[in-house]
Amino acid sequence: MRLLLDTHAWLWWLADDRRLGRHARQALANPRSEVYVSAASAWEVAIKEALGKLRLRKVDLEREVAANGFLELPIRTRHALVAGRLAPIHEDPFDRMLVAQAQTEDLAVVTADPVFERYGVQVLEA
Repeated sequence: MRLLLDTHAWLWWLADDRRLGRHARQALANPRSEVYVSAASAWEVAIKEALGKLRLRKVDLEREVAANGFLELPIRTRHALVAGRLAPIHEDPFDRMLVAQAQTEDLAVVTADPVFERYGVQVLEA
């Protein structure tokens, strides 16, 4: 299974938050799964931390990606082009980038946000 974590799903995984459902946890823990964390999610977290909307306790997110066996997904030009051409269904630019990356890279998005499905991407309920 090839998965892309929505930002909240990534943070829930790191915090062992029970909002991340059992099925999603099993898929993320499965050694056969390829689990990606987008640079857009790291960017979103950094912005929210700078604005005081999010506080992480001395967590090195870059190190946590590898420590959890996840893969970094950079933002490429093709991702930006697809994101820019998406219908304005979702207002959040970070989520629009995740949609574009999921479409371009053929990934299922692990999310609790129902709007992703409206873009036709595969979703694994967080």
